[in-house]
Amino acid sequence: MSQLDNANPVIYQVSEDRTIAPENEDDDVIDKIDDREVFDLIRHINDPEHPLTLEELNVLETSRVKVNDDESSVSVEFTPTIPHCSMATLIGLSIRVKLLRSLPRRFKVDVHITPGTHASEEAVNKQLADKERVAAALENSHLLEVLNQCLSQKQT
Repeated sequence: MSQLDNANPVIYQVSEDRTIAPENEDDDVIDKIDDREVFDLIRHINDPEHPLTLEELNVLETSRVKVNDDESSVSVEFTPTIPHCSMATLIGLSIRVKLLRSLPRRFKVDVHITPGTHASEEAVNKQLADKERVAAALENSHLLEVLNQCLSQKQT
């Protein structure tokens, strides 16, 4: 087994699940997608190295998710747990894929590393923004299997 990048990560308190009021479940009412709704879609993504979620590791925070429903855009910044995290691209790809699978197709999704938090920030951001590279990555059956493990809900 390979050595972990961050063998003893700090585990953070997670936010409470939102309660959904009956009026929010009315399919006839059109409501805008907001920051918290997008955060709720991605907060339970599993870290590729640890049996923890990206929220538990503070890789994802509500304040770093920005949605503009009117312009159909979503921007997510994520913060790797260490500056040399070798899993940063996989984490970003997991976030991107989860959003592409969950949001209406009209949304443009931008996933990038929080500025100044990773040694290869520019290279990782470039990979995550390249649609052809993302599509090619998703054609790799081994990578897709790892990605789907990150996206599967933990059983509680």
